[in-house]
Amino acid sequence: MKVLVTGGAGFIGSALIRYLINVKGKSVINVDSLTYSGNLLSLEEVSHSDLYSFRKVDISDSEKFSLVFEEEQPNAVINLAAESSVDRSIESPSRFIETNIVGTYSLLEETRRYWEKLESTKKKEFRFHQISTDEVFGSLRSNDKVFGEESRY
Repeated sequence: MKVLVTGGAGFIGSALIRYLINVKGKSVINVDSLTYSGNLLSLEEVSHSDLYSFRKVDISDSEKFSLVFEEEQPNAVINLAAESSVDRSIESPSRFIETNIVGTYSLLEETRRYWEKLESTKKKEFRFHQISTDEVFGSLRSNDKVFGEESRY
């Protein structure tokens, strides 16, 4: 199995990649644009593994992502790429829109195009996992209730 992980140089992404390689023995393609939160040093222990490869690509770049899919032929995608700093979202909201909305949409479209070309058996086995933050999914708060309980705020 070959897993493509976006945002793999981030805190959670790097932990996931180390787990997939060291514990599960899976082949991993780390795709990250290396913004402020990306740190390849967190992947030092797996960086020389035959199961690991790295691509510096932004999830908004459809052309480059199409090439990654074509060359790597993953069986699954786990999208962890997101801008998630609240302070940064206030200072520069356009970057959040570009990555969290446009980028996620671009990645989904490229994944769909890739999936459509797969043979039927591989289509059934292929998975896309969206893991993200409230900056992508939105607030869990609704009508002054949090998780179905009255708000204490």
